[in-house]
Amino acid sequence: MGCGCILALIGMAAPRFAIFLLWLFTDRMAVAFNGFIEAFLGFLVLPFTTLFFALVYSVPDHGVNGFGWLLVGFGLLLDISSYTSGAKARRDQPNG
Repeated sequence: MGCGCILALIGMAAPRFAIFLLWLFTDRMAVAFNGFIEAFLGFLVLPFTTLFFALVYSVPDHGVNGFGWLLVGFGLLLDISSYTSGAKARRDQPNG
């Protein structure tokens, strides 16, 4: 569990780097996702959601339960806000 907390802290600043570390040093990505394609698409499109899903996925219970879904939803909100804030920053940039 200590590894998960450290990766969650790294993930708040750099979610794709945290996913890479998770894939490199643990088996959480293979356990949480059925195949490489799901994990890779999550890495590209929804990195916070993918990271939180992999961290809260429970092996004995085979899935995400209770509070874990709240964390996955928080990751989705972070992904959506990162896309919308980037679009707003480009829109507010002066032309010239």
